[in-house]
Formats: sequence, structure tokens, C-alpha cells
Amino acid sequence: MGVFWARCLLVCLQHFSDPVHGGFLRGCIYYFKIAVALAVAAIPEGLPAVITTCLALGTRKMAKKNAIVRKLASVETLGCTTVICSDKTGTLTTNEMTCVRFCVPNMRHGTDEYTCEGSCYSPIGAVNYAGSSHSQRRKFHHIEETDQNLQWLARCATLCNEARLEIAPGSQGMKFTRLGEPTEAALLVLVEKLGCTDSTLNARFLQCEGRKEQAPMPFCDYWASSWNSLATLEFTRERKSMSVLCRERNSSQNTLFVKGAPESVLERCTSVLLPNGTVTALTEGIRKKIQNDVDTMAADALRTLALAMKRDCGELADYDSASPSESRHPARKLLEDAANFAKIESDLIFLGLVGLMDPPRPEVSAAIDACRGAGIKVVMITGDNKLTAEAVASMIHIVDDGCVGNCSFTGKEFEGLSLEEKKEVLSQDGVVFSRTEPKHKQMIIRLLRELGETTAMTGDGVNDAPALKQADIGVAMGIAGTEVAKEAADMVLADDNFSTIVAAVEEGRSIYNNMKVRKQKDAQRNQQVTDGFNATKETESEGRQTEKEWKKTRKKNRNEQKEKRKRGKTCIRAHVCRP
Repeated sequence: MGVFWARCLLVCLQHFSDPVHGGFLRGCIYYFKIAVALAVAAIPEGLPAVITTCLALGTRKMAKKNAIVRKLASVETLGCTTVICSDKTGTLTTNEMTCVRFCVPNMRHGTDEYTCEGSCYSPIGAVNYAGSSHSQRRKFHHIEETDQNLQWLARCATLCNEARLEIAPGSQGMKFTRLGEPTEAALLVLVEKLGCTDSTLNARFLQCEGRKEQAPMPFCDYWASSWNSLATLEFTRERKSMSVLCRERNSSQNTLFVKGAPESVLERCTSVLLPNGTVTALTEGIRKKIQNDVDTMAADALRTLALAMKRDCGELADYDSASPSESRHPARKLLEDAANFAKIESDLIFLGLVGLMDPPRPEVSAAIDACRGAGIKVVMITGDNKLTAEAVASMIHIVDDGCVGNCSFTGKEFEGLSLEEKKEVLSQDGVVFSRTEPKHKQMIIRLLRELGETTAMTGDGVNDAPALKQADIGVAMGIAGTEVAKEAADMVLADDNFSTIVAAVEEGRSIYNNMKVRKQKDAQRNQQVTDGFNATKETESEGRQTEKEWKKTRKKNRNEQKEKRKRGKTCIRAHVCRP
């Protein structure tokens, strides 16, 4: 409207001093009123209603595609999106974790590797010894009395866990579902595949598909049956681990079971548990071998977890949450402050490494290709290992295989770059960020906005709320998202699927284009009505005078263009006819 008003004023500028107005100032005021009147009249009266209707209909279409828009104005912003910053787990991937590989220390100062068959949360699947050649690979039947390291691995995976497996109603033990985190459910499935030292239970349930609803996790129940959980040290991003303080029945000493990111847990380990039950020092050679296993799993797009334990718990050795005097226990203050958790989880005994497969969603690759074709950049932000993030990003076409090193950064690496380097990184077509924290999301959003990008950001946790608010379009997860994240978001994904974001952006662009077409048609119709009305008037109105000036200018421009074209044709004709 402002541009329209300014143009009207400029057209009439030469008439400000006409004698009929009685002075320059009066002429200025006179034409100012005309310009304002024309600018207001240029906006169709029904345009606000049309726009609101378009946006409302758009939200209905998006809701059918599992994109629930919470703020009507966000529909138009979606159509202008130029960058999508997406989480990996559950959005780009299925979030159905399956343990496909694990390794434990052996007697030869190295590690023994095992592979697991099966998929999803079904506990039916064989475990095999993994070797360098096919002849070395053989089936693993179940945990024996001599497998002390596997026994403690099974205990840790069971006790340091808050998930449950359930048999789907009506499936007669054929289909299993989870209650809790997918990562923890995958660990329970691993324990069910490993079996136990009880031959009766192994014969009854191991590799048996007809489990009853009363016993969906017989082997997990077996390993947990003789232990009591006393306290839980919740996960924190600083230490990247969580742990549970447990006590075996008929014992007076506590044991701490820990699971977390390998680089974090391994750093706090000082020894390893061997198959015969011996605890030996974690030498530099063993540490390098374990790190190589981590890198190999991560390069295969596996999410890695390290499991460990602590037998000598120091001040927490005799802590008992069930005791009436536990509130007065001197170690109680240690458990109340999360800043102490890293200290408690020190001097650990390494038990093993687990590799979990979280397969990409089948439709994600095509959705990302569609984004590239539409000029939308995709940025992956995850808390996973760097190599895992790079492998997944290559699989789903966010980055090309040969260019991964130039566009992959951990949160700390990106934080250490200069401002210009950060902006240069974010100017690339596809970028991968790993081991990130909520503060890194906010930093990325701020820099993208400084670069003039319109950004959509996904999030599911309480700590993601500031980044969702800061983004042009905050997208919360409907299944895994917290209520705080949903309240902060502009849009909620009912299926937690990346392709739903792409479909919503496509719909937003369609609505935006439809509104522009509608506005142009209304403006043309208004011009036709104005021309017809002015043509029927006997005297020249104020609007007619302005219109005459416009027509004169347009006619003059058209005549000049005709002369140029005529001169051009004459020159061409002369050139062709020249002997």
C-alpha cells in the first residue's frame, strides 16, 4: 500500500503548484488525499475474509496429512520456508530400535563380537558369534555359567532400564510392543535373545514364539528377580549417561549399573570384566580396541551404547531407600544434586558395547530430494555419535558421500568456529550436527535468521521450547513430544514424520500462491470498475485527473518502445540488404 501511495504522489508531483490549488502546500495536501484514497481503494474489500478462508481451509488439508497447525498465520509462513532443521531419531528415522550387534571384553585383551537376528521388538531371534570369516561365525545358544561378562551385561541391561515389553492383544505371543523409550526396549529384547543359565527357562521360552501374556519377558524377569532398585541417577546432557543403584537380595552391598554414550562412559571406566569373572585394568590397548568397535558400529549407522557397573559404591555402598533412616543417610545429599552424578559414576567396570539400528523412514529420502528440488535446505541436528549421524545423513541424501567431512560438525566443534565460519557452514546445501544440546539449536536458528533464511525447527523436549519459539516455524512431535514443546510450537506432527513437514510446506506454498492470484484478480476487477465509472461521468473528477496522468505516461512509454523496435528493424533490414 505504501508503494502504491508513493507512486500516486510522484505522478502528481508536477501539479502541486498549479494555480487552481492556490499554492504548493495546498496542492500537496490535495494530491495527498487523492493518493490515500486510491491506495485504500486498491485493496479489495473482501481480501481479509478471502485470506482467512484460504488459511482455514489450508489447515484442514494439513490436518488430514497429520500436520496440525496451532497458529493460523503459520500457514503462510510455511510457504516461505527455506531451511528445515530436523531431529534424527523418530523424525528422519522410524524410532524402532533393534540391537543388531554387541561386543564384550575377552581373555585376549580384545573384544568378542556378536550379531543378533530379528527386528523390531520381537524377542525371537538368534544370536551368533561374529568372526572375520564365515567359518568362524557360529550360533550362540544361551548364556552359560562360565559367561560371567554376559551375565553382568544382561543384569545391567535389565536393571538400568525403565521400559517394558508387552504382547499385542490377540497376537498370541507373535507381536510385541513397548512401553517406554525405544532404546531401553531394544536392550530388553537383547536380554530375551541371550537367555539365562536356567536350562528349564531356556527350553520353555528361548526361540519360542508362543509366549503368554503373563510372561512376555521371562529372561528379563529372571535377571531382575534377585535385585532391588534403590535409586535412579537420571540422564543429564553433561555426562550423557544414566544409572541405577541396586542391591542384590541377601546382600548388604550396593552395585551401580550405568549406560550411556561410549565416549562418556568409557572415559570414566578404569577396568573391564572378563568372561571368567576377573576384573582387570583397562589398558590403553583395550581402550583403543573398544573405540575402534565404536567407530565401526557408528560408520554402519548404528547407535552405540556402553554398559558398565561399579561394585565399590563408596558412600552409597550401604544406602537403602527403603530404610526408615534413609533421609538421614550421609550420602542422601549426593543423590539430590545432579552435579554429583558424574563423580558417583566414576571408577567404572566396562561390561560391553551395544549397537542399535534405527532404520530411516522409507519415504524420507524422496522427501529430502523434493526439498532440494524446491530450493529448501535440510539440516540434521542430533545428539548421536558423529559417525552415526554422518552415515544416516548419507543414506537419506542430506549430504553426498564425498562431502560429509566438510559439512559435519559436533555441537562443540561448531561452537568453536568464528562467526564468519559459522555462517559459511550454514550457507551450504546440507549440514549435519551431532552431539548437540538445546543451546546449539538456538545458536543455529539465530544465525540462519541473520542470513535471511525462513526456518522450520523440530523439537520434542522441554529444553527445545526456546528454539521452537525462536524459529519462524516451530514444529513439535505429537507422539514423542512433551506438552511444553507442543505449547511452544506453531505446528504439531501427529505422526512425528519428516515427510509430513515437507507436505505441509508444499501445502503452504500452494495457499500462498492461490492468495496472490486472488489478490491480482480482485485488483484487476477494481480497475475495470473504476474505468467504467469514470467513463460515464460528464466532468473530470479528481480520480479521473490522476488516471489521465497515468494514461499519458503509459502512452508515452509505449510510443518510445515502438520507436525503438522500429529503429531496430530498420537497422536489421539495412544490414541484410547491404550488397
